[in-house]
Amino acid sequence: MPRLRAQLASSTDPEWVQVILDNFDAFLIDHASCERKAMAYAMSVVVKYPDRTEILPDLLQVAQDELDHFRDVLVLMDKRGLQMTPDEPDPYVNQLIKICRHGRDERLLDRLLVASVIETRGAERFRIIAEALDDAELKEFYRDLWATEARHGDVFKKMALHYFDQEEIDRRNQEIIEVEAEIIAGLEWRPSLH
Repeated sequence: MPRLRAQLASSTDPEWVQVILDNFDAFLIDHASCERKAMAYAMSVVVKYPDRTEILPDLLQVAQDELDHFRDVLVLMDKRGLQMTPDEPDPYVNQLIKICRHGRDERLLDRLLVASVIETRGAERFRIIAEALDDAELKEFYRDLWATEARHGDVFKKMALHYFDQEEIDRRNQEIIEVEAEIIAGLEWRPSLH
């Protein structure tokens, strides 16, 4: 039976959330940027692999979900009088993208698995944030995001099964989640999702 559940090789330190709670406005701005970039990432796979028709519906659904999340975060920002700022480089995502191999098929597998890991880490952190928030509306919002992001992590792994065998997916996924754990451990805590 295929192993579709996305996973991580490490857990976020529970103390991390205090940086978010102490700088929630800055976090919201970063969160909006992350949702926009996640939508663009899914669409970039559509653009680069239009012939992979089996995964196009899932990619489009992920992109739509991320666009909806972006809009929802913008609404929260507007209520707080916040505006988008120019993007800053995301050291977490940039380091993960660097491990993607070259070669059309290898890169597709890596991009799908990297997306799975990013979404799974996001789900884990949204859960931590939801559990730490006192505001009932925000708590519910982040609980809902946690569920959606967890599904996205699984969906990206499922997409890979259309073109790669389970053994290859598992082997490469293990390599990626181990690198991701090293990246997370080396990042400075800041009011950002990653």
